[in-house]
Amino acid sequence: MTDETGRRAFLTGVAVSATALVALTAGQAFDVLAPVNLFAPRVKGQGPQDLPVNRTAAQAGVKTSARDPGWTLRVRGAERTRSYTRDELAAMTPAEAVLPIACVEGWSTSARWRGVRLSDLLDAAGVARGSRIRLESLQQHGPYRATTMPPEYAWDPLTLVALEVNGETLDLDHGYPARIIAPGRPGVLQTKWLASIEELSS
Repeated sequence: MTDETGRRAFLTGVAVSATALVALTAGQAFDVLAPVNLFAPRVKGQGPQDLPVNRTAAQAGVKTSARDPGWTLRVRGAERTRSYTRDELAAMTPAEAVLPIACVEGWSTSARWRGVRLSDLLDAAGVARGSRIRLESLQQHGPYRATTMPPEYAWDPLTLVALEVNGETLDLDHGYPARIIAPGRPGVLQTKWLASIEELSS
């Protein structure tokens, strides 16, 4: 076998392997390919409330804290702090958005979310428009327990502090008592088990 023939065989093998891997994992995003979804970690339409989960409440260590009846969401601006129980959030003017969760693992699925516009909570706390904000989860460990959000997402009218998904109260694994859902953000940045929102100084 010549070097050129060997190189072509190698490249052909790589291409075939890559194509097979894509085909055998694409079922996590496309219904028609679900039957051949052999190696992907998630399957579209499977999971609590028919949505995949990449990190469960048990894995995050929040099964107790997320169910605490004394839970409140703290929203802190430069000049004042507001705190809300879940019932108080649910009593506010509701907002809905159909948004996808797009995970870095490769799957994506859309759902109808209902809750409160994040911008309404930021305005109530006197957060300056144009500020970045910090979102903190109830989970104590992990790289995404705290994330930052730039203003173009924070004041987007589709960005919600979600309390429901597809007409049902959020499942614990989907972020109960409240989570962030925003357009155009990777799933790992859609903070679940939300604990606090804070304005960051410039």
